Parts: sequence; C-alpha cells; structure tokens
Amino acid sequence: MASGHNGLTYADTGVDIDAGNALVDRIKPAAKRTQRAGSMGGLGGFGALFDLKAAGYNDPILVAATDGVGTKLRIAIDTGNVSTIGIDLVAMCVNDLVCQGAEPLLFLDYFATGKLEVDQATSIIEGIALGCERSGCALVGGETAEMPGMYHGGDFDLAGFAVGAMERGFDLPRGVAEGDVLLGLASDGVHSNGYSFVRKVVDLSGLAWESPCPFGDGTLGGALLTPTRLYVKQALAAIRAGGVHGLAHITGGGLTENPPRVLPKGLACQIDLGAWTLPPVFRWLATTAHMAEDELLKTFNCGIGMILVVESARAEAISALLADLGETVIPLGQIVAGEGVIYQGKLL
Repeated sequence: MASGHNGLTYADTGVDIDAGNALVDRIKPAAKRTQRAGSMGGLGGFGALFDLKAAGYNDPILVAATDGVGTKLRIAIDTGNVSTIGIDLVAMCVNDLVCQGAEPLLFLDYFATGKLEVDQATSIIEGIALGCERSGCALVGGETAEMPGMYHGGDFDLAGFAVGAMERGFDLPRGVAEGDVLLGLASDGVHSNGYSFVRKVVDLSGLAWESPCPFGDGTLGGALLTPTRLYVKQALAAIRAGGVHGLAHITGGGLTENPPRVLPKGLACQIDLGAWTLPPVFRWLATTAHMAEDELLKTFNCGIGMILVVESARAEAISALLADLGETVIPLGQIVAGEGVIYQGKLL
C-alpha cells in the first residue's frame, strides 16, 4: 500500500535511502583508517581524488584491476558470517596488482543487495577496510545498490576495483631467464577460487556448514571462509630489494595455468611437488571428490598463494627477507627451457 496521500514513494518499492545514508555514516571511520599519502577528501563525493605526486611518484604508470570473490559469497550468505569476505575482495584485486610491479593506492567497492541491512553491510565494508589497511591501500569510495527484485532471500553481490602505480620502466614481469629460482609463498587455504567445486564436494560429503570441520578446528563453513592471504607489502619489499623478475598470483587455473603468465616464449616453470606438504583442506577435497592430481593442480592453489621468480644469486636473501615479514617461503624449483609448467614428483 502506498504511503502518504495515496502517492507512491521510493521506500514503497523497497529502496530505503535513509538506510543508505546511515551506512555511509557507519563506515566513515573505517574508511578514514585506510587513508595514506596521496589520499584527498573523504566519502560522499561524486568521485574520489588521489594525488600521485603526494604518494611519491615522479613518472607513474597506472595499473588497474577488478575482481570478485566468486561463489565463496554463497557460504558467507548461508552461514551469516560476512565479516571477512571483504578481505577476500581486496586481496583478489591487490594481489593481482602487485604482480605487475604496482603498489596498490586506492580501492572502490560495489555492493548490491535486494534489501539493505545496515549491520550486515557495515560488517562487510569494515572487512574491506581492514584488507585495505593491511595492503597500504586507501578505501576512497564505492557504490551501495539496493535492488529489490534482483536479489532475494538475503543474497548480495560484491565487486572490487583497485588502482595502483609504478614508476615508468619498472613493470613486471621483466628479465625472466633460465636458471631463475621459483619461491612459493604459502596460502591460507582455498582463498577465493574453485568454490563452485568446493560447494559440490560439501554436498557430496553430506556435511553442513555448521558441521565440525573434518580437516581442522571449528565448523566446516568457518574453515572454508578463511580469507585470502594478502601478499602486497611483503611482495613490494622483495621487489624493492632487487632481483625479483616476476610474480604469479595463484588464482583460478591453479598452479598449472598461472605461473606461465609471467614467462617469455621458450621457458617453463619446473616445480617440485615434493617441496611442500599439501594442506589438509586440499587433501580432504581431493579425497572426498576422488580428484585426480592434475585436476587438483589446475583448480586450486594447493597451498601456494603466490610465486616469485627470482634471480638465483638473490634467492637466499629474498627468502630471508620474506620470512622476516612473516611468510612461509618454499623453494619450488626453477625456470628451465620448455613450455608451461613441468611437474616433478607427486603432491597426492
């Protein structure tokens, strides 16, 4: 029934502008915590400003990335645990930017839902702000779209947009050569790829999200919502130390399809599958689904979230630097003549 003098209002259609305004007020402190050198202004404008000169760049090249978190959202929605999905959103974008050699500078989010629940949205965006803080990236704005009729039953969608910069001539990959060493950085689990497969495996297992986790502590849903690891500050430190020729973020396509993206023609990544132990979550997925090793390797990160291609003479020093910054560093192999990824040994 229309409110007022039989006139239809926007609220009658299911869109609550007041809730949107309340959300902006709630998230302003979180966004403010992400401000960095170069930030200009706050939330609420028609666009966001950023001063590259104030950020320390003389002749910058801009790099942009956009991504989402895939059907991992389904688990967050079904469990009601949305506090970390924003970290995933940031990580999927900024981990890609750093592979180009860029420092992430600013981030915008797009949050769409059927009915805006201010507490839920605040929790999501505070997670986004936390991911930005940990990446040295300013949350400069975004869009909250309330679209009744498009999303139902508490469903929502997220997309992220990140912009970074590098000085001209410092883009990556650059100088990848035979004999370079591959250093893997451990993942924090499944990250944000392969969740359509993950959800199918959970269905096959007969377990529910609230079931005890069969491969770790807590609930199954909680374990599978472990957020994507952020590698930005560590990777930038390694790049600035010298000797890094390329980086590969291990996302969709797994270890089989992502490392070749940094290779010039005629070179391959030779990876020793015996160099690390497959984390329990991946062993459970593979066992429950009767998954072949080659399928596992091209679907998931298998415990390696980022690979650095490093000059052999610098490998030991860069490994020590990354370890000091809290990373688990795995010497995976080397660059050899060939094509794609050449596996040695067995993971399963």
